Amino acid sequence: MKKINLAITGCMGRMGQQIIKSVKYDKNFNLISLTESKKIRKRINGIIPDLNTEQSFKKVDLIIDFTIPKCTFEVLKIAAKLKKRIVIGTTGFTKKEEKLIKKFSKKIPILKAGNMSLGVNLLMYLTEIASRSLGKNFLSKINEIHHIHKKDYPSGTALMLGKGIAQGKRKEFYNMIGKKFLNKKKFPYGNKINFNSIRKGEIIGEHEVKFSSGKEIISLNHEAFDRALYSEGALSAAKWLMKKKPGLYSMRNFMNFE
Repeated sequence: MKKINLAITGCMGRMGQQIIKSVKYDKNFNLISLTESKKIRKRINGIIPDLNTEQSFKKVDLIIDFTIPKCTFEVLKIAAKLKKRIVIGTTGFTKKEEKLIKKFSKKIPILKAGNMSLGVNLLMYLTEIASRSLGKNFLSKINEIHHIHKKDYPSGTALMLGKGIAQGKRKEFYNMIGKKFLNKKKFPYGNKINFNSIRKGEIIGEHEVKFSSGKEIISLNHEAFDRALYSEGALSAAKWLMKKKPGLYSMRNFMNFE
């Protein structure tokens, strides 16, 4: 297989740095471009990071983006113009922004996921099955814990799991969003999906989905111990995306869930 010429945006961020580390051990990639929101003078892996410009992405086959929505749309505009594939791990998009990403996917292949972990995506699938099987008598809630540096809440992963609950009930996710709590020790179940986000320490990520009928509770959970599972998942998704036509894909497509 020909090596994939890769660009990583947000190269100074936590995930950007982690993807750079993982690329070193994956012979399928040739890292040729790094970008940041401002000029960086030092070399990283022999590359001087640049801004998000056409020149930065001109010679790449694929872009991996773990940044913030504003930056992601900068990159998407350039990627669409140059016909470059893109894997998006950025979270915190609005409903309007989600629709805009779908429009871009008519021009280029895009794989977007709030979490690139294979385990988390399996959890989402199991959440959908549980939601569909348990029916109306069970209320739900989602708890997530991340490091103190994470700004958005609920996390992209928590929202993914919420979508799993909504899909199981065959309902529109945005109509199913309930209350959003921050740093609560206890929070209620609801007919809609209630979320609680805890920010403490350097925790990589913990997520739990709970269903309750008042007589029994079903819990589904996932804990991440190494940030490499996200970067390795993103690289696996990138290899898969190289063979795809324009469209909006997810880790669910990559993992071939029904």
